[in-house]
Amino acid sequence: MKIKPDQIINGDCVEGMARIEPGSVDLAFADPPFNIGYKYDVYDDERKDDDYLNWSRSWMGAVVKALKPSGTFWLAIGDEYAAELKVIATKELHLICRSWVVWYYTFGVNCVRKFSRSHAHLFYFIKDPKHFTFNADDPAIRIPSARQLVYADARANPKGRLPDDMWILRPQDLPEGFRPEQDTWYFPRVCGTFKERKGWHGCQMPEQLLGRIIRSCSHPGELVLDPFAGSGTTLSVAKKLGRQYLGFELSKEYAEQVNTRLASIKSGDPLDGTAEPLRSVPATPDQPRQRRQRSTPQPDSLSRGLFA
Repeated sequence: MKIKPDQIINGDCVEGMARIEPGSVDLAFADPPFNIGYKYDVYDDERKDDDYLNWSRSWMGAVVKALKPSGTFWLAIGDEYAAELKVIATKELHLICRSWVVWYYTFGVNCVRKFSRSHAHLFYFIKDPKHFTFNADDPAIRIPSARQLVYADARANPKGRLPDDMWILRPQDLPEGFRPEQDTWYFPRVCGTFKERKGWHGCQMPEQLLGRIIRSCSHPGELVLDPFAGSGTTLSVAKKLGRQYLGFELSKEYAEQVNTRLASIKSGDPLDGTAEPLRSVPATPDQPRQRRQRSTPQPDSLSRGLFA
């Protein structure tokens, strides 16, 4: 490839991805600006609709060109343009959507004239329906099945099962009703008081969420691309999990901060956050009878300040 891996490049991602050897990237994850007026230091997040969608076509097309024929592309996006970007990906760029995952989080955006937002969309795209990476047997992805946990059924697969989806209101108030095997993914948003928070970027993804994606859709040693490096979570998790990484970031300040973050970690380091977030979320105070019926929240992550 024209650009060496294991680095973050300060510059425009469309121009930068033009220098990537076509068909060299195994996995791309993109969390682009949502075009909702967020105040970045150098990027204008208030484009006209047509301008934003044409720009999206440009960078998404560059991602597709960089991907191997067996490559995978994950896209994180908000409500405002989720439908349009999915259509661009599938109808114009001819990707195949394997899953439309909903990322549910606590500490969502508080609204006073509509339901408060507490989710984002995660689209899982591939290029070739017969040749792609999905590590279904990775024990870090699989979870115990109901046959194992509830029925002690000897026919249960000892490896457990893969996650899927569901709806939920507040998972901390219904710990038995929101389980890791379901396909609305629950990971707390990385808020300002969390230990995981780096403090210099307003939109930081949880490492455990990226860990699930990178583990499931790539192998150690393969190349992970992030066109919008932001706080550097994708690159950091890729490094921790033994993958090569390449990122682009328009902001010089953010790129320098990501370099500092990457220099502080090494392959094999544990991911920040808890792999089972429900165990670290306190239940809402309730009547004594109801509290006795619930399982006691585990204090391990609380003691580390994740929800302080």
